[in-house]
Amino acid sequence: MKRPSVVIALTVSLLTFSLPFSFAQTSLTPSAPWGSWFIGTVQLPGGADKWGGFAEVQARSNAVFQQFFYRELKGGISYDLSQHFTFTLAGGHYATYDYHMVSDGPLNTEKRFWQQLVLNQHLSRLKFEHRYRVEQRWFTNRDGSTPFRNRVRYRLNMFVPLNKPTITAGTVFLSLFDELFLNPKGPTFERNRVYAGVGYQLDKHWIVQAGWVNQTNYSPASFEKGTFTPQSATGKNNLLLSITYRLGAKKNAGSSYKLPSQAD
Repeated sequence: MKRPSVVIALTVSLLTFSLPFSFAQTSLTPSAPWGSWFIGTVQLPGGADKWGGFAEVQARSNAVFQQFFYRELKGGISYDLSQHFTFTLAGGHYATYDYHMVSDGPLNTEKRFWQQLVLNQHLSRLKFEHRYRVEQRWFTNRDGSTPFRNRVRYRLNMFVPLNKPTITAGTVFLSLFDELFLNPKGPTFERNRVYAGVGYQLDKHWIVQAGWVNQTNYSPASFEKGTFTPQSATGKNNLLLSITYRLGAKKNAGSSYKLPSQAD
């Protein structure tokens, strides 16, 4: 099988597997309101110098634009190994709150460090991004416990420019991704995240995107005191808004191999 056929088959298989799960598990919690995510990112593209980086702030709310409960602050440096391969080292600080009592401080905080490899593939107007990430996570809970966890993530992101062959200034584009979150110690399948949205690259600096994101968390099956509890899953739909500013963008910034992917 030729390489493009392999990529298309992988994309169809992944989306066929994950999308039904996301919709089904969201229906398990019909009373959960839609939430909202806001992501603001500043990027330093690699370009001819190969070195790049990013800084990002993110806020999430339990309802649309209200009931704030979560925030992220993160950043990192990247290096373009080639036109289609980019390696990144990054870290961040995360905090989760009870949205009823935000003033009481976070329920838990997390310090995270990760290593990431991104591979870009272009099949005519279809632009694919494969993202592989390994994370180290240090938690501090309100009760004083400080657990440590590792996690592995894989994201398949597809972009489709609508009014131009590549994503450059003045381009409207569609974006679709599915991301798997894996726990090396189990349960192996920890989380699934699906996104579909539309974006617009205003010029060589500014990119805006809006869409739907569903995040589903999985709890492992258990057998205790003679009682079997099957695996459970809870999903939540969210409105996602993001804005990206490319700092120091060169004339070729926004070219077809600099895809407008979200750092999260």
